[in-house]
Formats: sequence, structure tokens, C-alpha cells
Amino acid sequence: MKRFKKLSLILALIMSFTLFITACGGNDANDEKTDTAETVEKDQNEDKADGKDDSEKDSADSVSGDYEIVVAQGADPKSLDPHGSNDQPSSRVNKQIYDTMVEQNANMELVPGLAESWEQIDEKTWEFKLREDVKFHNGEDLKASDVVFSLLREKESPNTGHIVGFIDDVEAKDDYTVVIKLAEPFAPILSHLAHTASSILNEKAVTEAGEDYVSSPIGTGPFKFVSHDSGDKVTLEAFEDYYQGPAKFKTLVFKNVQENATRTIGLETGEIDIAYDIEPNDFEVVKGNDDLELIEDASLSTAYIGFNTQKEPFTNSKVRKALNHAVNVDEIIEVILEGSGEPATGPINSKVFGYDDDLEVYEYDVEKAKSLLKEAGFADGFTTTIWTNDNDTRVKIAELVQAQLAEVGVQAEIEIVEWGAYLDRTAAGEHDMFILGWVTVTGDADYGLYALFHSTQKGAAGNRTFFENSEVDKLLDAGRKESDPDKRLEVYKEAQEIIVDEAPELFLYFQNQNAGVQKSISGFELHPAGHHRLYTVEKDQ
Repeated sequence: MKRFKKLSLILALIMSFTLFITACGGNDANDEKTDTAETVEKDQNEDKADGKDDSEKDSADSVSGDYEIVVAQGADPKSLDPHGSNDQPSSRVNKQIYDTMVEQNANMELVPGLAESWEQIDEKTWEFKLREDVKFHNGEDLKASDVVFSLLREKESPNTGHIVGFIDDVEAKDDYTVVIKLAEPFAPILSHLAHTASSILNEKAVTEAGEDYVSSPIGTGPFKFVSHDSGDKVTLEAFEDYYQGPAKFKTLVFKNVQENATRTIGLETGEIDIAYDIEPNDFEVVKGNDDLELIEDASLSTAYIGFNTQKEPFTNSKVRKALNHAVNVDEIIEVILEGSGEPATGPINSKVFGYDDDLEVYEYDVEKAKSLLKEAGFADGFTTTIWTNDNDTRVKIAELVQAQLAEVGVQAEIEIVEWGAYLDRTAAGEHDMFILGWVTVTGDADYGLYALFHSTQKGAAGNRTFFENSEVDKLLDAGRKESDPDKRLEVYKEAQEIIVDEAPELFLYFQNQNAGVQKSISGFELHPAGHHRLYTVEKDQ
């Protein structure tokens, strides 16, 4: 058992240890994903005191400038209540409004957030000490009671309950001390508490607003809510009383720009400062513009086509395997992504702790696909539907997959559904096949597998294939409790082997991430989870 304490170090001491910390810290995304007490080392707490890097400390001493930064993404947030949805567009906005007790920086290192220190009392008890200088956007002081309220509320949500399902109870020991009691030992607890769904809400604000809370969200984050013009934009404003100091600019706008080409055009005209998810065929447009920069990096994301395993003919694993062989993933990556990705060998990204590097991809083999369909009783194929949301890249993937499936006798109709309705309807199981991605936000296999494949997580929690396998359930339950990293790897290896063999998904690719940015912008950094923190951003005026 280790105790983690916030260390107050003078600048000279920090500098004297810089080389040592750099040598010991490590940048491998797999290094620190077991998230036990042993994973948050003393050197991290020294180097990341208060959960801030040097650029954030500089921001803390600055006065926010009177200008606007516009960020564009491909969908409107489904909910500005962190417990209302677990989708990427929502999380990207919520990351600016709210804070979590623990944070994961761009190197996926666990650092203090609203909790300045924590201690594992025993295998099922954790104690967190909160900062005493934090205010909510409504002027209320952050108290332990707000943390208790937030985590218990998250646990009850059908959208996010699985993220903190390990919690048995949460108590306020005093105004600034929170005790979390676990139902069972849970290895990745700290990374789950760093998830955007584990953001801390103000109990008074939520209680008073009731069902209208989503229209007036209150957090402790660097930006406070101003307005949400549904389908168009979300407007935020720098929070002057942010505990790390105000941001360097006044207004942050998230624009909903569904068409990828339109986001690129917005960059070219200067209407957009940062555009997420530039389409591959626009890469050269951005790179060739002297005023723009394309930032690219690996992500924790896996793209897939899910099968509704509760609907014929997808109840038959031979059909699911056949379609994995029928689709040429290399062609998707080459033609549609222009090389920006790698074939998925299984359900979780190769950058995630627990990834099984012995898995082999389903080879593109039309004859093998036809043979499996014949064995399953569908020698002449069948008709089905492929759902996608209104995303240009996914629509193109659906069209290419449609053509490839036709070669084995499967006639697939494409249905394009608005993002919010897409999440609702796939959660309800109305689909046959659907295209989606999953970001293993915590960097740990538990999050990448439990939500998508455990039988208790069907629907909105993540298991939209409605997959059931009792052995997989047992393995995923065991992986959560096991504290030994090597034993966890063995558990997740076995689980992935079963999942790949059962093929509830058509495994597509491990996705890279990118953003197009005006060169006048500085301080922007891609986060592996895709929830990019904009507090450190500023713009030349």
C-alpha cells in the first residue's frame, strides 16, 4: 500500500530532478494501465503537482484575452450531462466544463485533479483528499458531498454506470475527504475516475435544475456554459475563478460541422481555428496551406461494424465469421483512409494495456466467406441493412462494404441516421449491422472489453451487438478483480481469443486521430483518448 501526497516543491528542486524524472517516467502507453496504487509513482506527483504541466501553470498566472476560438467537430454533443451519454462529441465538450478527481495527461500518466492526493487503505477502500480552493461555476465551493453525489449518480446511469460499477459506497469523511468503498477489488479504479463520465457535478445545481440540468450544466472546469444552439453550436466562456487560473481567451465555441469537407473549408477561410477529424482526402489540402497545420497521432480507438447477435442470421457465428472474411479491410484503409490506420486484429487497440499481439486478422477470402455462408445455410446469401450515422467517412465505408458483401451474395441496404437517434436506436437493438468506433479512454483492456462484450452491458452502456458468452463474462469479471498485471494480461488474452472467434463484430481498423489547426494557434495537443483539453490553447492576435 502506498500513500500519494501532493508535494509542494520549489522551482529549483523541480529542475534538479527533471532529468531523473524523464528517465524514469516512460512514454509507453502500456506502461501504467494496471492503475493500482503502484502505478502512480512519486516522480509523477512531483513533476505534475496540482495536476498541471508547466504550460498550465503559466496559464494560471494569465488574464484571459477578449477573443474567441472556434473548434469544429462532426456531430453535436448528445448531452452536456456527463451521465447522460458516453459519446465522443459530448465528451469533448464536457472535458472543458468539468473536472475529475484524477486526470490522465497526454502520456496517459495519472496525475492529481480535484483530488490532490489519494491513499489505498486496503484492497477495497480508497481515500481521496480534495483541493480546498476549487469553485463551481455557480460560485459554490467544491465539497466532498458533491463527489459523493456525482459518483453515486454516475453509478445509477444506464449510460455510464459500468464505468464506476465497482463502487459499493462513497462517503464524505469530512468536507475535503472522500472514501470510496469497492464491492470487490478493482485494478483500474484510478483510470476510471479520470474518465469524463466521472466528472464532478455540483449537487445543488443538479438538484435545483432537475430534468432541465442538461440546459444549464455546472462544473468546476476552465470553461463555463453559455448556450447550446442544438444542431449548431455550443458556446462556453472562460471561468475567471478556475482554480488553475483563467484560460488565455474568453470564448470557446464548438461548432457542429457534419461534412468533413466543410470543416476543411472553414479552416481555409479562417472561420474555424481547430477542426477535429480531417478526412484523409483533405490531408494534402491542409498540409499545403501555409496558414494551417495538420496534427496527427495514434489513438486508443478501434473502428468496427457490429452485428446484432440477437437477430437472424447474425445469431449464427459462421455468418459473422463469413462477413469478416468477405470484407477487404486493407482496401478500406488504402482507399478511404488513405493509409491512416492499421487492420484491427481484434476488439481493442494495440496501444491499450491488455492487447493480445498474438491475434491474427480475418484474412480477406471471398471463397472462405462463401463456404462459411453455405455451412450456415445461406448459400445464396441474404438481405440485411448497414446503419451508419451521418459521417462522411463512415458512409463511404458502408458503401464499399456494401459492394464487397454483394460479391458473396449478401445484399445490404445502407441507412443513414442522425447521431443522437443513431445512439438511441442502436442501444434499443433496432439494427442489423452498424458502424461505430470505441475509444478505450482509460487505456486499459477492462474498459475496451467489459462495456462492449459483457452480457450485463447490452444497449446504451456499449454492448450494442447484444453479445452473450458466459465464459467471456467470467473472464472480464476476473480481469477487474486481479491486481497482478501479468495475470490480467493472461485473462484478457483468453477473453480476446473467444471474442475474435465468436466475431460479434466485423473488426475494421485501429484508427489514427488528427486535427487541422491554424498556425496562429499554440498550446494545442491531441490526447490519446480523443478528449482534447483546450485550457492551454491561445491564439496570436
